[in-house]
Amino acid sequence: MSHALWYATRSTGIAALILLTLVVALGVSGSLRLRSDRWPRFLVVGLHRNLTLLALAVLTGHIATTVLDSYTPIRLLDAFVPFISRYRPIWVGLGAVALDLLLALTVTSLLRARIGYRNWRALHWLAYAAWPIALAHGLGTGSDARFGWMQAITLVCAGIVLIAVTSRITRSGAEPALRVLAGATTVAVVVVGGLWYRGGPGARGWAARAGTPKTLLAATRPGKVGAAAPTLQRVSDVPAVPFSAQLNGRLTTTGEGGGLVRVDIRGRTHGGVQGVLWIRLQGPASGDGVEMTASGVRFGPPSNPNLYTGAIRALQGTELVTALHDAAGRRIDLDVVLRIDQTTGTFTGTVQAAGASE
Repeated sequence: MSHALWYATRSTGIAALILLTLVVALGVSGSLRLRSDRWPRFLVVGLHRNLTLLALAVLTGHIATTVLDSYTPIRLLDAFVPFISRYRPIWVGLGAVALDLLLALTVTSLLRARIGYRNWRALHWLAYAAWPIALAHGLGTGSDARFGWMQAITLVCAGIVLIAVTSRITRSGAEPALRVLAGATTVAVVVVGGLWYRGGPGARGWAARAGTPKTLLAATRPGKVGAAAPTLQRVSDVPAVPFSAQLNGRLTTTGEGGGLVRVDIRGRTHGGVQGVLWIRLQGPASGDGVEMTASGVRFGPPSNPNLYTGAIRALQGTELVTALHDAAGRRIDLDVVLRIDQTTGTFTGTVQAAGASE
């Protein structure tokens, strides 16, 4: 699986949050009719409009990379219809809600002359609702919520919006009771949001509780990493399938920066077929495990350990299924069950193979 799509999805999501934050802040500034000799109001209005269009463009890229990335089972329909996604349905659904609100805001802005200023202004308040929904979507769905740099970005964005909303409330000509209610509501949203983050995306084990399919989660422990060197294939080395064998070896991991973790599983089969098995999975750390975003598998006899290559097709706890093939197109699927000793980093297990070796 391409890491480029995963990185693109993360970066465009963060960029969209920052742009939406600026859109909300400038929208508040426009409603207060703030201006100066060096910064006339028409510049605020023009910048607000252009940032909104840029945010939609970035969101388009965010949706495209998310749908194209085959790791997560997110469809194009999931981006527009809330709460139907198989992957973290609530949090992906909130992203769909935020997108729908922004689309409604854009369409009504284009039809402002037809629907009237008062109706347009009422609908324009959707921007205020879209921002916290988008923020909850990003923290609930993204893999970076526990990282310090993401926390800093979130706090800065929240601070900008909070300052803008506070200015709007204090300078409003509404009745004092309404301003107090608006202020209390703002404080309540901030407090509830902070508590939700601490018990949710900021806590260990969020990936599983958020609705990540179990096949995308794997348990790991820290350690070291190595790599397998490729060798040439010999047709005479093709193992006969189906077969069952015992497995033992060592599981090791390392950090790759940016919160990514790489896991290597190296073992040998015996008691049926003599073979060498190497499995690697990568992804962001999540609680006591890893959210797999990429994988690689190699299997073959000791004389040709890289005879078959492929990737993990399904993963649930310590049981995984791989889909492998050789240079001649022969297929073999391995069902691997591991029993890991967390103290030593070693494991035992079983391997069952099925497929067409002819």
